[in-house]
Amino acid sequence: MTGKEVISIIVPVYNTAPYLDRCVASLCGQTYENIEIILVDDGSTDGSGTICDRHAATDSRIRALHKQNGGPTSACREGIAASRGTYLCFVDSDDYVEAEMIAAMATHLQGGREVVCCNIVTESLRRTEYQRHGLPSGSYSGDEHQRIFRHILGTGRRTIVLSRCMKLIARELIEDNLGYARDDLRYGEDTAIILPALFDSRRIVIMEDAFFYRYCYRRESATHGYGVAHLAQAQLYHQAVRQIMADKVALHGLEIAESEIEAQCWREYLLTLLQVIMNEARGNPDGAAYRKAVRAICEGEGTRALVRRYPLAVTGAPKRLLYLVLGHPCRVTFWLLRVATKIFYGVRS
Repeated sequence: MTGKEVISIIVPVYNTAPYLDRCVASLCGQTYENIEIILVDDGSTDGSGTICDRHAATDSRIRALHKQNGGPTSACREGIAASRGTYLCFVDSDDYVEAEMIAAMATHLQGGREVVCCNIVTESLRRTEYQRHGLPSGSYSGDEHQRIFRHILGTGRRTIVLSRCMKLIARELIEDNLGYARDDLRYGEDTAIILPALFDSRRIVIMEDAFFYRYCYRRESATHGYGVAHLAQAQLYHQAVRQIMADKVALHGLEIAESEIEAQCWREYLLTLLQVIMNEARGNPDGAAYRKAVRAICEGEGTRALVRRYPLAVTGAPKRLLYLVLGHPCRVTFWLLRVATKIFYGVRS
């Protein structure tokens, strides 16, 4: 690649005024010169829109768009439509990135339908974690590329993290698959964009080390706020990924049996239920209501049969505890989970 390709950085913004200056400063400081930064104010009410306008007025690389609130998928769609880059990069407005991120990722570009993935640092008040994709670093094409999709969903540790962030993505891969993006999907909305794009790519690069993306954990954020990952959203997400898997396996003639697709999607659903349970344990202030809600999740129609038929391989104490609750819903496991969330998140029963 020539290094002259325009790379569009799209930033959906909603009520992140305390963090937005830091995010934009990290983007303006990129060592790769040919970038455009599109800030999409998604109906913010905290002054974030004014901050976007201020940055756009002082840096010609920045454009500020304003729209009615419609969620992150809606904001991304608007940013994509306004962008002109050959490659797209997404950054959340409460996160920030290292100065060399775009330049280092761009060195792996060869042109065409490709995705380049760096790694992520998760920052919270308690700890900083360096997290890699499950796949070893390297360039995946041909048969190696096709094998990725035999285990793309339903694993405790993602082979490729399905966030829209920490990636450089060929523009057409996103544009061709926007039909899968749903504004009403508020859990797993990134997967509905990134999963079909990965299927349609011809080359995927996993960078070695490259901990460029700084994900800042905020309990009040859209991802972690109480009530987002409820059961109806988990079911909607399952329908979305099931459709994507069926469509793309057929389109590309991949040798993945229907039973394998089904197993991946149901395991993904069970992993989603773990997040739903955590959402209740962490966010529901009423202890009795929490227990009732979690019992309904664990004992819902078909859930116990799915747990028996599609066992999960989960790692880490938090997920193991959640999986214990899912498989054995009772007063003891409910109490253990509540105590754990109280210790780590300050939940009051």
